[in-house]
Amino acid sequence: MEDNRVMTNELAPSKAELLQALHTSRDEVVALVRGLPPERLEEGRYENGWNGRQILAHIASIEWSYPRLIEVARTPPGPAGEPPPTRAPKSGNEDYNERQVAKRAHLTVAELLVEFETNRAATIRAVEAADEALFARRIRSAFGVVGPLAAVFHQVAVVHVVGHARDIAGPEAGPR
Repeated sequence: MEDNRVMTNELAPSKAELLQALHTSRDEVVALVRGLPPERLEEGRYENGWNGRQILAHIASIEWSYPRLIEVARTPPGPAGEPPPTRAPKSGNEDYNERQVAKRAHLTVAELLVEFETNRAATIRAVEAADEALFARRIRSAFGVVGPLAAVFHQVAVVHVVGHARDIAGPEAGPR
């Protein structure tokens, strides 16, 4: 089955651009969440019925996985030159996401922001420590995004996260 989420090198930011985007998106998420009245975070916003706090739990829960993309890029390609595989959750992405959000149901918004910021700091450190050449290696994320590490990283750790932050804010946050 062909993946419709194949990215080209033209979409790949430089390491410096990726680091800047990681910092900027972190700041955007934190400012957006802190700027909302607490009751807004309890309103349903997303297609599966998640409210803003649950979307934030999703953002916080997936952030730990982004440094793993660098490890995937260090894995040699397969025999036909295909990108190294990333292990997808055994139960499927949706079930995995639901479980991760449920595990954080007891956390406050402040605690979820701390988890997100702590994990984003680890993501930034991992990108800073990685060799520049590694960002050109083709990988496949656990969610099926294929392309150069820098492009995949930007898609899942910046675009995906900012999109969810805007889901939290609702329609007045503007287009993605």
